[in-house]
Amino acid sequence: MGFFLFIDILYIGQSIIVPLIFSIITAVLLNQAVNFLVNHKINRIVAIIISMVLAFILIAASVLLLFSQATQLMESWPVIVEKFTSLLDQSINWTAGYFDINETQIHEWIAQTKTDLLNNNSMAIGETLISVGGSLIVLLLIPVYIFIILYYKPLLMEFFHQLFKNQNQNQVKAIFTQTKVVIQRYLIGLVIETIIVAAMESAALFILGIQFAILLGVIGALLNLIPYIGGLVAVALPMLIALGTKDSAWYAIYILIIYYIIQLIDNNYIVPIIVASKVKINALFSIIVVIAGNQLWGISGMFLAIPILAIVKLICDNIETLKPWGFLLGDNMPPLIKLKTIIKKII
Repeated sequence: MGFFLFIDILYIGQSIIVPLIFSIITAVLLNQAVNFLVNHKINRIVAIIISMVLAFILIAASVLLLFSQATQLMESWPVIVEKFTSLLDQSINWTAGYFDINETQIHEWIAQTKTDLLNNNSMAIGETLISVGGSLIVLLLIPVYIFIILYYKPLLMEFFHQLFKNQNQNQVKAIFTQTKVVIQRYLIGLVIETIIVAAMESAALFILGIQFAILLGVIGALLNLIPYIGGLVAVALPMLIALGTKDSAWYAIYILIIYYIIQLIDNNYIVPIIVASKVKINALFSIIVVIAGNQLWGISGMFLAIPILAIVKLICDNIETLKPWGFLLGDNMPPLIKLKTIIKKII
């Protein structure tokens, strides 16, 4: 009952909880910059304001660039649909001739689908922009949350120490410090990974001459944070744009190959070196939490699900009694011989 009540509270209070979680994650990312300025004899309030202003300028510039490309995409959408349906029309004509299928019904279906695609997607893009505009009121709370969290950090730290004052203080302090450092490194690594992947994908699309390269590259890098499912959607979007804007279908094949190479680089070099492999989550729980996050908080929940689960795993890994749960969430498979021994003991 307590678990279901907790989930119900998370759902009902999402307008408060989601911005607060984003604020906590951002505060953790900015904490090192604030500490750097404070160590150089700058007042803590001034250091927080400087860090937040620099972060806001960077985010605002990125959002404006993406918004301009999204607006161009909305304006070019009818042309893309026209070319895409033309390509689809040629393919279906060949299929109809080869398999001796009635072309009239197919052409009627194409015409209807084209109309629906133009109307529905234009409305969807418009509704998305309106939704983003309506969310600005909620987003205004995030800077306030970030400032308060950074300002009251000493108070929050002291609270945790007092909360566990009856426990072994040295052990609690060591666990808390180690977990905090690992979480900071993980989140910063995640941001760096996203920037690198976005740069590689945008550069590849730009070299191929694909329209909206920056927008598609950034969207692909963000979707890359959603394991397995995100990668499929990330490569599908530029492939569809290539089919709708280019005369040859080979561009879509090139994109598929390039994105596959980028995924190999990301999985084998970027993640192990920058993000650290010890915070990897196994496929089972990755998919479960992404689906659960979508059901609970929508798109925001999908993006928050993996970082939150990774933080939970890090905490479990640093507390002796919770280490089995951290092992369950990870992707480190036990050796086959050891696994057989465990099974024999259970049987």
